[in-house]
Amino acid sequence: MISIWKAILMLVLASSTFSTIYSAKLQRQLENVNVMRIDTDLDSDVNLLSNLLAQPQGFKNEGSTINFDDSLGLERQFEGIGGLSGGGATSKLLVNYPEIQRNEILDYLFKPNFGASLQILKVEIGGDSQSTDGTEASHMHNSNDENYERGYEWWLMLEAKKRNPNIKLYGLPWAFPGWIGQGTQNPYTNVSLTADYIIRWISGAKRMYNLTIDYIGIWNERNYNVAYIKTLRNALDLNGFQNVLIVASDGGWDIAHDILNDGQLANAVYAIGCHYPGTYDSQDAYNTGKSLWASEDYSTYNDEIGGGCWARILNQNYVNGYMSSTISWNLIGSYYYGLPFYRDGLMTAVEPWSGNYNVSTPIWITAHTTQFTSIGWRYLKHDSGVGKLPQGGSYVGLVSPDGTDLTIVIETMTHDHSICIRPGLPWYDVHPQLVTLNLKGSFARLTSMNVWYSKLGFNGQPDIMFQSLGQLKFVSGQAVLKLGLDEVYTLTTISTGQKGSYPVPPPSQPFPLPYLDDFEGYPLYQEPFNLAQQTGSYEVLSDGQTKFIRQMVLENPVAWCDSDLHNKSISVVGSYTWSDIFVEINFRIPTLNSTSGVFVAARVDQGGCDAFKAQGIYLYVLQSGAYQLSNDFARTKITQQGSVQISAGWHTLSLLVQGASALGALDGVILFNATIPTSPASGFAAIGTDSYGLADFDNLLLESAASGLKIMGKYTMLVK
Repeated sequence: MISIWKAILMLVLASSTFSTIYSAKLQRQLENVNVMRIDTDLDSDVNLLSNLLAQPQGFKNEGSTINFDDSLGLERQFEGIGGLSGGGATSKLLVNYPEIQRNEILDYLFKPNFGASLQILKVEIGGDSQSTDGTEASHMHNSNDENYERGYEWWLMLEAKKRNPNIKLYGLPWAFPGWIGQGTQNPYTNVSLTADYIIRWISGAKRMYNLTIDYIGIWNERNYNVAYIKTLRNALDLNGFQNVLIVASDGGWDIAHDILNDGQLANAVYAIGCHYPGTYDSQDAYNTGKSLWASEDYSTYNDEIGGGCWARILNQNYVNGYMSSTISWNLIGSYYYGLPFYRDGLMTAVEPWSGNYNVSTPIWITAHTTQFTSIGWRYLKHDSGVGKLPQGGSYVGLVSPDGTDLTIVIETMTHDHSICIRPGLPWYDVHPQLVTLNLKGSFARLTSMNVWYSKLGFNGQPDIMFQSLGQLKFVSGQAVLKLGLDEVYTLTTISTGQKGSYPVPPPSQPFPLPYLDDFEGYPLYQEPFNLAQQTGSYEVLSDGQTKFIRQMVLENPVAWCDSDLHNKSISVVGSYTWSDIFVEINFRIPTLNSTSGVFVAARVDQGGCDAFKAQGIYLYVLQSGAYQLSNDFARTKITQQGSVQISAGWHTLSLLVQGASALGALDGVILFNATIPTSPASGFAAIGTDSYGLADFDNLLLESAASGLKIMGKYTMLVK
C-alpha cells in the first residue's frame, strides 16, 4: 500500500521500462501522494529509482543537488544536545510526581532511543538566590556549613545517569551565598574562596553520589573574571579533577578576545559557551579554535512554534555558527503557571497532584538528532554535507567515529513558525523544493537509508511527529526528496530509532483543597514539594519531636536578580488563579540569627526576578510587637495594623481572604475584619519572612474560603 503523508518523500527510477509502465500512474499519484515507502506494493515491481518523473506544482528544483562527501575530510566534533535544569527551580514540581508518571517523564527526557534521548544534562549549582522561577539551595549556606542532601538536582542527575550512563553532566552557578561575596555582590572578591566552593560541589557529587561532573561553568550571564578562571582550572587539577572541563562564560562571545590574547586562559578554557546566539558565532570565537557551544538556547513556549524554533537552531547553530552543542533552557517546564516563562521547556509537567503532563513537540524534534548520533561523531564539512538548502532551510551530515554510519538532518522551518523568544529573527523565505541527495566518498556505496519525519501542524492541521517512513532507496548514490514547509527529516544508517510511548497521562486537575503539609514525610534537608521558594531557602529539619521547615538564608546572597537584594524571603504555593482562600501556618522564631517577622499571604501576583514587586494580601507578624496587613510584599501599602505579643515557641497565623474582605488571626484570636483592595484579583498563597534570618514553619493548611470561614468562626475576637 502507498502511505499518504503531507509533503514528504518521493523517489523514482529513470528507466525506460519503468517510465512506460508506471509514468502515467505516478503522474496521478504525485498530485495527491507525498510519501512512498519502500515497502509498498509498487516497490516490489519498480525498485524505486532516482530521477523525478513529475515535478509537483509549486516545488522548485533549480540547483538542488546536495552533496554528502566524507572524502574531503570532516569538521568539528559533535558534542551533544542537552537540557538545563535550573536557572532556576525549573524542575521543582517534577520530584513530587507519582512514581509511574515521574518515571515516564524521565524516560521521555533521558532514555536512549525512546524520546529526546538527551546527551547532556546541565544543572544549576544552587546559590540560595532567585534565578528565574525560584531559588535553589546552596550546598553551603554559610562558610561553616556543607550539605549535599539539599535540593533535587542530585536526584535528577542520578535519574539521568540511571537511564543513560553516557550522559554528560554540566554544573553552573547563577548566584552564590552571601558569604562568598564577603560583604559585596562580587563573587570574585576572593577567587580562591570561590574556586574552593565550586570544587566542593564537584567533590560532593562524586563522594556522595558517584556522579562525575564533566563540565563546569563560571557565573551565568554575568561578568567573568580571568584570574578566577585560571584559579579554578588550577584548583581542579590539584584536586584530581583534570577531566572536568571549563565552559566559559555562559554569556556572550566576549571572552574570545581574551582567549586570543592570553595563552594561559586559552589553556584553561575548553569551550566557549554563548547564550541565545541567534545561530551565529563571532569571528574572534571562531578564530580561537575552541569548541563553540550554545550553552543556553531556546527558552520558547513549547507549542508548534517552539518546536519550529528548536528544529531551526539545532541545525543552524552549526550551519551558521559552528556550534557543536546546543542546550535547551529549560529541560522541563515543571513550575507553576503564573511564574515567568511558563512552558518554556522541552516538555511540561506542572501537576504532581494529578500526574498530568504534556509531551511537547521539542521532545520529538530533539530525537531527530539525538537518537541517531552520539557525542564524538563529527560533522561533514560545510558545502559537502553541511549547509543551507537552495530554497530555504538547512541540512547537517554527521559521521560516526569509525566512519561507518551517516546521519543527515534536514529542516525547512518557515520564519513565522520558528521564532524563538530571543534574539530577533531577520526575515527569510522557505519554499517547497525538490533536492537530490548525492552521497559521495565512502557513503556512495549506500543503497538505502532509514527515514524519520516530522511536520509541525499549523492552521488547524495536526502535528506529525517523529514518524518512521521505512527506507529510502539510493541508486548510484542518489535519491530525490520532496521537501514541504515546517518539516524535519532524518536519514540515517542507524536502525535503532524508536518513538517511545506510554498510556495517556491522567487528566488535568486543579490544585487540591483542602491541602495540609506537616512536613513529616520528607527526608531531612529537603525543601517541601509544593512550596516554590522565590527568595530565601527553606529546608526540612527536626527538633527531635517534630519535623518542620526552616528559612535558612541569613544575608543577601550574591544575587542573580534584584529580588534577592531586599532582605525578604517568600515561598508560594497553590494556584495563580485563586481569589478567595484560607491560609494558615504554625511558626516559631528562634532566638539566634532570627528574622524580624513572618507572614502568610494570598493573591500573590508575581514571582521570579520580580518577586519583590509582588502585590497581594499579606499578613505580617513582627518581632517588634506589631501585626500589619499589607497590599504588597514590600510592606509599603499598609491597610491595617495593630499590636501583638510574640513569645518564644510555636504560634498559629491565619488569613482568610474573600472578595473585598480579609480576616486575620493569631493563635486563634481574630485580629481584624478588614476591607481590602480588590487588586490583584487572584494569585498564589504564600508564606515568608520579613527579613532574612531563621524562622520555622509547620502544618501549612490551605482551605477554600467557605471552609476557612468555618475555622475562623471558632476563633475568638480580640478584646481591645
